[in-house]
Amino acid sequence: MTDFLRGDEYEAAGAGVRPGKVDPRAVTFMAEIGIDISAQTSKDVSELVDRKWDIVVTLCDHARESCPIFPGTAQRVHKGFQDPPHLAKNAASEEEAMSHYRRVRDEIRTMVEQLPESLETTGWRG
Repeated sequence: MTDFLRGDEYEAAGAGVRPGKVDPRAVTFMAEIGIDISAQTSKDVSELVDRKWDIVVTLCDHARESCPIFPGTAQRVHKGFQDPPHLAKNAASEEEAMSHYRRVRDEIRTMVEQLPESLETTGWRG
């Protein structure tokens, strides 16, 4: 998370349950809003389990089902979003594919901008 998106309030880290290459479309749609992720790498969630977290947020159903248990008092919260690569598979054009990425990006951004209020609906209290 960058400083202009609540990075001064929260420490965040991202990882996947099936990491792979960083999606080139993700690099493109994040650059559109001034976030350069071109040097990022895809990390496995197992790389983060030894750190102390207050809250672990899963963003897709597969992650919710596959996410390991984090030690300590980490609260687990699920805020489900559709998977842009899956949606883009049947797109008729690159622009249509990118529209899925942009929509989900903006939905996640709204959730982050509304932290912690957006998480309170799941029972988490910070």
